[in-house]
Amino acid sequence: MSERVLDWSWRHLPAVQQPTWPVPEVAEQATATLKSLPGIVDIQECDQLRREVAAAADGRALVLQAGDCAERFDTSPESTSATVRVITRIAHVLSRGVGLPVVVIGRMAGQFAKPRSGATEERDGVELPVYRGDVINSPEFTLAARIPDPRRMLTAHRAAVAKLGLVRSLNREMFVSHEALLLDYESALVRWDEPSGRWFSASGHLLWIGERTRDPLGAHVAFIAQLANPIGVKIGPTCTVDEVLSVIDRIDPAGEPGRLTLVARMGADRIRTALPPLLRAVVRSGRHVAWMCDPMHGNTIKLGAGRKTRRFEDIAAEVARFHETLGEHGVAPSGLHLELTGEDVTECIGRSPALSERDLARRYETACDPRLNRLQAIRLVHLTTRTFRKPASRPALISEGVLS
Repeated sequence: MSERVLDWSWRHLPAVQQPTWPVPEVAEQATATLKSLPGIVDIQECDQLRREVAAAADGRALVLQAGDCAERFDTSPESTSATVRVITRIAHVLSRGVGLPVVVIGRMAGQFAKPRSGATEERDGVELPVYRGDVINSPEFTLAARIPDPRRMLTAHRAAVAKLGLVRSLNREMFVSHEALLLDYESALVRWDEPSGRWFSASGHLLWIGERTRDPLGAHVAFIAQLANPIGVKIGPTCTVDEVLSVIDRIDPAGEPGRLTLVARMGADRIRTALPPLLRAVVRSGRHVAWMCDPMHGNTIKLGAGRKTRRFEDIAAEVARFHETLGEHGVAPSGLHLELTGEDVTECIGRSPALSERDLARRYETACDPRLNRLQAIRLVHLTTRTFRKPASRPALISEGVLS
């Protein structure tokens, strides 16, 4: 934007996945304080990331976006360090195996809010509000812990600043990202950059919109479209051609290189049917975006005891099918979006290493969704390098004159 006026009309649009603060005045005080605090990232770094994502969209680099499902305020420095180390290691494996530079983006220093499928959850006949991430409430199953508290937004800012400092001490080239879910928090951390004449989010280098909040006419899209940061949008198997084209038009109307990344999270059993119509529509429209694979969220299952998990084989299969599908449409894959930890947790089952349903109780520590452990993440990226080394075919659309 060239004018120093942020459009607040998004506040009058549908905004899903937002908490109801018990005392609105406390929320107003918290957001006012957030507006007065220093930003967590600066716009020069956001611009650098946008240029690197543009290279990935052109097939000259790959993006590795990885980290925790839901960050906790009290995550230990040792746990954070372990996760940064495994991300750095698999980025090196990916770069060496594919022969391209890898842009490293952590799901860190801001991933404190989580979308949920229901407003409440029940245990042993007791129903309480659902846990929505540390920035809103706490996972302990008590009424006091589950009441939304807007003062937690200030704790989130302090935790993000501390986490980014630690991340940068371990890997200075790592960017940070999170889902732009809690609009009170995100809007309070928008800052004006005078030299460039643009608004940007100072809460993270890259923000993304999830499957539940990507309504082209909703508040999240209207808000995030005003920011200069690189943006990601998750697209699942229910996403239609009209929806994806409308989202692109609203967030990236000028076709700015590196501005928009579409993150496919279809599921291993649906990606080969759900993704091609969207790919064809985007390619034929002349829009140029980055395409990443999130093989985690579409492969979540619940086992007999009701515990969520993911099968390693399904995760690996979706990555392979994503690459095959893009290759058939002459589109270069831009990278991977993974939920993982550097800890030796037992949250995803499968052969790498061999973990069964019985192993889940041993170290099931996630605050929300199951994550790959250190060995699983390394194994997956080794498999990915084999997949991504295969040359992409460019058959059908070339003959139609769509691609050159």
